[in-house]
Amino acid sequence: MTLQPRDGDPRDPRPLAGRTALVTGVSRRAGIGYAIARRLLGYGARVVVHHHVAHDARQSWGADPGGIEAVLDGLRGAGSLAGDVGADLAEPDAPVRVVGAAVRLLGHLDVLVCNHARSNPDGALGELDAGILDGHWAVDTRSTILLAQEFAARHDGRPGGRIVFLTSGQGLGPMPGEVAYAAAKGALAAVTGTLADQLADAGITLNTVNPGPVDTGYLPPEAHATVAPRFPGRRWAEPDDPARLIAWLVTDEARSITGQVINSESGFRRWGPGPD
Repeated sequence: MTLQPRDGDPRDPRPLAGRTALVTGVSRRAGIGYAIARRLLGYGARVVVHHHVAHDARQSWGADPGGIEAVLDGLRGAGSLAGDVGADLAEPDAPVRVVGAAVRLLGHLDVLVCNHARSNPDGALGELDAGILDGHWAVDTRSTILLAQEFAARHDGRPGGRIVFLTSGQGLGPMPGEVAYAAAKGALAAVTGTLADQLADAGITLNTVNPGPVDTGYLPPEAHATVAPRFPGRRWAEPDDPARLIAWLVTDEARSITGQVINSESGFRRWGPGPD
């Protein structure tokens, strides 16, 4: 028996042609946000990216060595980059400003991917204070919900409305020394079904992706090598691994999927020894 192509098969290589997207947290070429933006551009979308270089500059991995212009140049080479917006999403009005800037650059907005996150400072019990907890809540949770709210308020009802949040594996095992981050990212997973239900009648899907441990250059070589055996084939996940899933979720192929928290962990073994 030969199966016949139907419903648009074979697949359109540019399934987001005519669509527009905002991707947050695109500050480094080694990051997941950069990989997501490149995927959406390659799928034909016009894209605006948000960045906050000062955050990465304060972390141990540092800002992109080529600066934000190298990041933007790499995206321009991948497709129709409509512009970029720099903002600290810890500021209460930043989500409204970022979405507003994207709409001005794009004319309308079909897709929102909230990839941004605050990484440090953080700590274990006994090392925390209100400022640390509030800082993670403001960036990792509050700003993400407010971005979704502003997106929904401005969405004009046309087909293809998509929102994707990024969480972490805090529900699958402990995250030692990252209480504030785990709490803030866990809130996104917890609220996914509630937000998706409200947005469904507007034709907007909302899903949350846990990319698992991804090699974005944040670990020193010895720690990287120690963790590698916990992946099948001793291969860390790369930024384009979760980016492929996220890009698919915002296409029409995934139009029936909403309210889901999807773990994309590349087979990461959290318990027991890694393979020999």
